[in-house]
Amino acid sequence: MATLDLTRSDARGPARVSRSPWRVTRSVWFAMFMREAISRTMADRMGWFWMIFEPLAIIGVMVSVRGLFMSGRHIAGADYVAWMVVGLMGFTLFRENMMRSVGAVEANRGLFAYRQVKPIDPVLVRCFLEGMLKTLIFLLFIGVGSLLKFELIPDYPLGVVFDWLSLWALGWGFGLTLSVCADLVPEIAKVVRILQLPLLLLSGVIFPVLYVPHEYREYLLLNPIVHGLESIRLSFFDGYHTIGGISETYLWFWALGSISLGLLLHARFRDKLKAH
Repeated sequence: MATLDLTRSDARGPARVSRSPWRVTRSVWFAMFMREAISRTMADRMGWFWMIFEPLAIIGVMVSVRGLFMSGRHIAGADYVAWMVVGLMGFTLFRENMMRSVGAVEANRGLFAYRQVKPIDPVLVRCFLEGMLKTLIFLLFIGVGSLLKFELIPDYPLGVVFDWLSLWALGWGFGLTLSVCADLVPEIAKVVRILQLPLLLLSGVIFPVLYVPHEYREYLLLNPIVHGLESIRLSFFDGYHTIGGISETYLWFWALGSISLGLLLHARFRDKLKAH
């Protein structure tokens, strides 16, 4: 016979329902998610505009540059605009998960006065929120791009979903790890922000990796973001050609490794992050 887990009422007040740790955690995550979502999308009236305008501006600039110095709309078996949209959105998914996590602990430090809230909670919530927002914007780009006759309908939809989740997991792992490192050593956050542009250039977002000389490709392949972006492009465009050595296994090695490291760092420095 099932029993209810209730504490008995006494002279000090009415009976209270005892909740399991998982229910408490879910309540904390939901409350923080609503707080972050409102702050991210409604606190700034231009929030949605900048989320959509930034990739549009970069795509517009690169298409203009290509039109001035190169000919043709296609690149390595794919339409250039569609190729750029897929790569840029994939990179933005990784970057925003990583960068939004860097300041998550500091921004929510006041909430740690509640014992139910742990330093890892705002990081997990921000990563989930950023992933949902970027997925929504990506679907919007696919829908509008398809109406404008760009080749943005994926040839292998399930492959695209898996590759998108892979890049999300990679950003989540880097975010978990850097959220601890940047809080303990603030200079790390500045270094990570500086590295955003080199990462954009070295991840095959703007220029095809086929343009990289053969002797340097083995070094380029050390970057796990390259594997994620090229994999999602291969799933989008059936005739797309890329360099050899692209591996989802390598990407997931980095993703799972960084997630594990991030969880270990949060467990090890939990008290220090609360009091820092």
